[in-house]
Amino acid sequence: MIIANKKWASPFIIWIIIGTIIPILSIVYYGMTSKDGGVTFANLGAIFSHDNLQALELSLLLALVSTIICLLIAFPMAMILKDSKYGKQGFLIFVFILPMWMNFLLRTMAWQVLLERNGVINSILTAVGLPRQAIMNTPGAIILGMVYDFLPFMILPIYNVVSKIDKHLLEAAYDLGANKITVFTKVIIPLSVPGIVSGITMVFIPALTTFVISNMLGGGKINLIGNIIEQEFTVNSNWYLGSGLSLVMMVFIIISMLLLNKFDKTGGASLV
Repeated sequence: MIIANKKWASPFIIWIIIGTIIPILSIVYYGMTSKDGGVTFANLGAIFSHDNLQALELSLLLALVSTIICLLIAFPMAMILKDSKYGKQGFLIFVFILPMWMNFLLRTMAWQVLLERNGVINSILTAVGLPRQAIMNTPGAIILGMVYDFLPFMILPIYNVVSKIDKHLLEAAYDLGANKITVFTKVIIPLSVPGIVSGITMVFIPALTTFVISNMLGGGKINLIGNIIEQEFTVNSNWYLGSGLSLVMMVFIIISMLLLNKFDKTGGASLV
C-alpha cells in the first residue's frame, strides 16, 4: 500500500521539483553570482540603494493599506454572507468569485477606463457639475486596483471560518450576560483568527510583489519594488540584480508568514 502511494505521488514530486525547487535554486544562483561568475552579495545589498529602498517602502505601505481596507470590507461582508440565506446557498459567494474568472489584465484595464481623465467616473462627475479628479497615475488608483483584485482572497477564507462558528457558543455567551460587542470581540473575532490570518497572507503578499497593477494604474510613474524587479529581468536583462532583489523579497515574505502564523497560534489560544 505504501509503495502504491509513493508511485501515485511521484508525478506531484516531479512537478514540485520542476516547477518550484529548480526555479528557486536558479534565483538563488543568479542572486548570489556576479556577471563574471564570482560569488557576491552586491545583488542583495542593492536593495539599500535610494531608489530601491524608496520603492520597497512604498510597496510595503500600499500593500499594508490595501490589506487593511480589504479586511475592513471583508469581515462585515463575511458576517452578512453567513447570516444570509443567499450566502448559505452559495449564490453571493458565486457573485464574488465570478470576477476572478475574468483575466487579471482585463480586470485591471477596466479600471483604466473608469479612472482615466475622460473615463466613466470623471464623466459622471462633470455631468453633475463637479470638477474632474486626477485619479489615474496616483497611489490611490493603485490601492483601488489592489483592493478590487485581491478582495475575494480576503472574503473567502474569513467566510469559510465564520460560517463554521457554532451558534450554541454565541447563545451561551448571550445567556451568560455578554452583549453584542463582547460576543463579537471575545468570541467571534478569536474564532475567526485563522481565516483573518489566511486572508491577510493571501492579500498582503501579492500586493507587496505586484507590478502589473502599478504599471497599468500608475502609468509607469510610480515604481514599486515589483516594477523594479520586473524591469531588471525584462528591460535591463540583468538577471543577477533582479534575482538578488527577488531573494530579498522572499525574505520579507517568509518573515511576514512566520509573524502571521505566530499571531494565528496566539489568537487561537486566546479563547481557551
